[in-house]
Amino acid sequence: MTNTMSNTITKTQSPEAIVMVRPHRFVSNPETMADNAFQYACKSKNAALSAYHEVTEAVASLQEKGVTVHVFEDKSTATPDSVFPNNWFSTHHNGTLVQYPMYAPNRRNEYRQDIMDFLIEHYGYQTTINLRHHADEQAFLEGTGSIVFDHQHNIAYAARSKRTNESLFRRICRDMGYQAVLFDAMDENGVPIYHTNVMMCVSTRFVMIGMDMVAEKDRPALFSLFQQSGLSVIHLSNQQIRHFCGNAIELRGTDDNILALSHTAFSALTTPQKLLIEASVTLLPLAIPTIESAGGSVRCMIAGVHRSTLAQ
Repeated sequence: MTNTMSNTITKTQSPEAIVMVRPHRFVSNPETMADNAFQYACKSKNAALSAYHEVTEAVASLQEKGVTVHVFEDKSTATPDSVFPNNWFSTHHNGTLVQYPMYAPNRRNEYRQDIMDFLIEHYGYQTTINLRHHADEQAFLEGTGSIVFDHQHNIAYAARSKRTNESLFRRICRDMGYQAVLFDAMDENGVPIYHTNVMMCVSTRFVMIGMDMVAEKDRPALFSLFQQSGLSVIHLSNQQIRHFCGNAIELRGTDDNILALSHTAFSALTTPQKLLIEASVTLLPLAIPTIESAGGSVRCMIAGVHRSTLAQ
């Protein structure tokens, strides 16, 4: 990369296009129940139909705000968590697609070449990094579930867990030119947080984080990075994390940036928190109660399409 402004890649935190997968046979995945404390068995006899409609309505709400949503259908019975595509691939401003090794064996069935081919054809990604084979070595890294990227400041955050291999995390950060920031985080019962993105959301101007879950030894470094990055810190309680307040994502709409989150999360935020958030983005709550039984929320349902933009 040269130093001329015309060849400088401008990185934005909020993508204007996203990928979502609409499941036809949704079920709360039994293979992920053991280490996902946010998950519970959905006993509804109409869970699959409810999840299908929840995705359909979420897509419509996002499109109404001007977000480009690429929807892919999943009719398989072998992919209970396909509604969460952000875990198996990510896109980057430098023209790279990354595919990740998944912890649960049945989640490895979610990989879809048609999605990769679509992104390469329509958005011009030139490089693919395929880490999927590391699952055979019991080394896992689950995309933007494991990693919360601050694209503007070239920082990547990750909470240690069995789903986040430190070596692979550092490798991706090195390849992408990001500073790797690892920390320990546990719930009130001492259980490691399974995915970083359930407790942390980085927006253009603020970060929402369950700091009480972060190990005390790691808090000063995080606060220092947030301060250096100019991000306001919105503290989330453990109970708010349980209600998926940290599992949100900033997107670019037609008129302004939006923060997509679930109705569950929206209802758990306090009025002062909402006012702080709405100073820079428009809150867009989406109703996905059935999908949340699988232990993930709106952020997990959205794979951002980050593409390179050359500064003028």
